[in-house]
Amino acid sequence: MRYIFTVLALLTFVQPASAQMKVRLNWSAIAAGQSGIWIAHDEGLFKKNGLDVELLHIPSSSLIIQTILAGEVAISYVDGRNTIQSNLTGSDMVLIAGVTNRFPFTFMARPEFKRVSDLRGKRIGVTRIGSSTHTVTLYVLNQAGLKPGDYEIVPLGEVPNILIALAAGRIDAGPLSSPTTIRGRKAGLVDLATPAKDGPEYVSIAVGATRAYIRANPEIVRRFMRAYAEAVHLFKSNKPIALKALQKYTRVTDLEILEETHKEYRELIESVPYTSRRGIETILAELATGDAKARQAKPDDFVDMRFVAELERDGFFKKLGTK
Repeated sequence: MRYIFTVLALLTFVQPASAQMKVRLNWSAIAAGQSGIWIAHDEGLFKKNGLDVELLHIPSSSLIIQTILAGEVAISYVDGRNTIQSNLTGSDMVLIAGVTNRFPFTFMARPEFKRVSDLRGKRIGVTRIGSSTHTVTLYVLNQAGLKPGDYEIVPLGEVPNILIALAAGRIDAGPLSSPTTIRGRKAGLVDLATPAKDGPEYVSIAVGATRAYIRANPEIVRRFMRAYAEAVHLFKSNKPIALKALQKYTRVTDLEILEETHKEYRELIESVPYTSRRGIETILAELATGDAKARQAKPDDFVDMRFVAELERDGFFKKLGTK
């Protein structure tokens, strides 16, 4: 009798192999770079890989990192620079995948401005302080010789709000990402800088988590990565699925804009989602001017690429037909 009760007790705690593992994920911006998680969710790839996903939308990397560190979100899109800064100050934030290893932004302005240096004393829109839009703004303005104090930063919440503020004359310039970039050009805005094309390798958008979460939940992270990688492949190889996700989450209905956005991000999003070592070195070089820890740090201090490496070693990307 005691044996029967022991077996029954054990069975109570054993989960079936097919059980869905719960995880809370976040996407951070109304931009095509977020398509991997969108498609994995909407096309059932998370469920296919045994994940029961609660999908959130919390904008801005600085806020997201706080949320992850508080244990309220497991995995999210993050800004590379802010994640590295968080790690340098003692958090265990780490990058587990690279999404775009170049800035996926165009720095745009109202048509009376011809050069970035013309923006001295002007108002620059970003989503939030500590966001990817803030990071690229600092980069572009610094490259033009402008320093903090030479301009005013105006937080506006979401990338489309930057376009709205530009059209209303509330700000003078700001970074836009597609599809908002394409809408901006149609509205008469001008490109002042195109760091997506002309900038350095730079870990702009990545996927992040904490080392503590990864240690406690390696199978969830492994399943996430399989679903994410397949979703990126679908984004690049299945145009109808890609356009459906872009239309749903960006709320853009203009087919021409959606198709141009898809074309642009097919090149920008990493198919085999490693973070760029050189891109991390670029960030560390920026931070090193004011941070001794950054001067001593190495790219490997900020990444955990084991799950991407496992997929590559197992031939997962070759099976998908990823180039």
